[in-house]
Formats: sequence, C-alpha cells, structure tokens
Amino acid sequence: MPQFYLPGPWDSQKPTSIPPELAHHLRVRRVQVGEIFPVFDGNGQVASANLHSFSGKAGQVQLSEIRTDTHRETSYAITLAQGLAGGDKMDWVVEKAIETGAQRIIPLQCERSVLKLTRSSDMERAQKRVLHWQGIVQAACEQCDRTVLAQVLPVLTFAQYLSEPNDVKLKLLLTPDTGKSLYSVLLENSPQAIELMIGPEGGHTPEEEAQAEAAGYQLVSLGERVLRTETAGVVAITAVHSIWNPEMQNRLK
Repeated sequence: MPQFYLPGPWDSQKPTSIPPELAHHLRVRRVQVGEIFPVFDGNGQVASANLHSFSGKAGQVQLSEIRTDTHRETSYAITLAQGLAGGDKMDWVVEKAIETGAQRIIPLQCERSVLKLTRSSDMERAQKRVLHWQGIVQAACEQCDRTVLAQVLPVLTFAQYLSEPNDVKLKLLLTPDTGKSLYSVLLENSPQAIELMIGPEGGHTPEEEAQAEAAGYQLVSLGERVLRTETAGVVAITAVHSIWNPEMQNRLK
C-alpha cells in the first residue's frame, strides 16, 4: 500500500484525527477499521497508522513506530526555477520534478510565457494555481515515497525573482545557445545547493539571459538537441544526480 500524507503534529499516545482528503483516499482504497498503512508528515517523519475509527469524511488513526526517514532526500538541494508553460505542462513539470528529486519549485512569469499570472487582476487565479501545484507535490510524494514536501513558491516575474535574495551559489540557466555543457559544470563542482532555471515555450529571451548572467547565473546547455520546456527540467535534474549522487555512481561501476 502507498504511503499517505498526514500533517502533524503527531502524538503516539492518543488517536489522531485524519483530514477529509485522507479520509477520501482511504474510502476509495476501501481501507477498513483495524488496517495499518504508512503515513508521512511532509517534514521527514514517517509512522504506521492503524485506522481506529472511520465514518463518512471523518476518522481517527492510532500512530506507532514514529521515526525520521529522509533517505530519499539528497544532501544537495535542487531548486527548479521554471518558466510558466501553457496547458497542463506545468502540472507535468511539477509532478516529474518531485519524482526526480527537486526540493523547491519556483514558477516564473517570463517574456515568452503563454500562461500569464502576475497581473494584479490575476492574483486570485495565481494563488489557486499554486495551491493546485502544492496538491500535485503531495500526490507525487505519496507515489514516489518521498517524505519531505517540496516548496512551491508564489508566481513571480523573471525580473522580480532576480531581484530577490538568493543564497544558492551554483545557479545555472539552461539554454541551447551556448557551448558550455551542464555536465562540465557539474564535474567541476562538488555537490552543493544548485538552481536550474528553465525557460517557457520558446526559451528565455536574449535580454533575460543577459539579466541572469548579470545576476550570477551561468548559461549551460543539455546538448545538441533543443528540448521542450516540460522535458528540460527533468533531464537536468537527472543529470545532476548522475554526476553527484555517490550511490548511483557506485551502482554504475
């Protein structure tokens, strides 16, 4: 059985109420009173949950074996700064970024973004989109057994984001218009917090690339082929792991 998200705080001494969303999942999966299933709190804690009572949209579980388990998280935090893409592409990007190991996702309104969410009249719509993406993060963590929920930040314009404080030292903007490869930069640097910036459909404009370089970003390429915006981030995150993840390197030897 997959793990389920149960927000804390937890207490093993008394039954814990379950939220309506979890009650819905348990009802769909026909979990019965007395059954045990795994839960996580989104902050790295996991536990075994015994369904103590269940009726309609409410119920309680008794938790046991509460412990910390973050072995699926990497020591280097990956931030994906993703240019807003149209249709359902952003949903796909968020889901796959979680499955491949991103810890933070920043949706950016770029010059060529088809989806527009940063006008004052779009504030409510943008907030709903972010909540929707946070739900995708939760579902993806349940599916891939991650125990720490990634952050999805509010939508910002490209210029706004560049003006924000940023502690990440290794910041890379992916573009096909450069001779420097992502792989060469990863090989030159030890594992550390890293940011991968991906443009929307059509990529970043030359002006945006220049602004990013002035803000400390390196322009790097994923190779000879031009990837779609929904593909580039997943490939870049996977490339980071292939170079920096010691366990993966050992398995490949």
